[in-house]
Amino acid sequence: MKLIVGLGNPGKEYAKTRHNIGFRYLDLFVMQNKLGNFKEKFNGLYLKTTYQNTDIIFLKPLSYMNLSGEVVKKFMNYFKILPEDILVIHDDLDLSLGRIKLKENGSAGGHNGIKNIISNIQTEEFKRLKIGISKDIKMDTKDYVLAAFSLEEEKKLTSINSIIVNLLNDYFKLPFNDLMSKYNRRDLGE
Repeated sequence: MKLIVGLGNPGKEYAKTRHNIGFRYLDLFVMQNKLGNFKEKFNGLYLKTTYQNTDIIFLKPLSYMNLSGEVVKKFMNYFKILPEDILVIHDDLDLSLGRIKLKENGSAGGHNGIKNIISNIQTEEFKRLKIGISKDIKMDTKDYVLAAFSLEEEKKLTSINSIIVNLLNDYFKLPFNDLMSKYNRRDLGE
């Protein structure tokens, strides 16, 4: 069983913000592959399905970003999912807009959602798909991540939609090292 987690904040006011890029691309993948509808459980929206011969749960925690780990832990325990079978999709301030980076494990790198997941599941041994949102040094970080993308930024993100969908399709077919080799070398959205 695989657990694919998209990070974000619940509520319409956050829907198009930089911090919600995990929700955005999880929804895109589920919609494009017509995988079904989300249901609510353990303060998260989830979809349990079989795709490419793999049992998967797609999850959007509804606990706000800084408490995402509580929801992830409940799903892990209930469905008996191992940390190495988790992929978390999230925003990254240190990557240029639209750039992606796959990571097998490691620290939170200052991301509060990842920090809370590590704290709750007591390990850094889970996979991440980081999607760049850039950084505006003139703006407070909290205000920046909770702001909406500009029209120009939206165009750039739309241009990588198919790459993200292809990457997630490949996630179910390729060893993770091969996946990283295939996608981490590309400067996407440029």
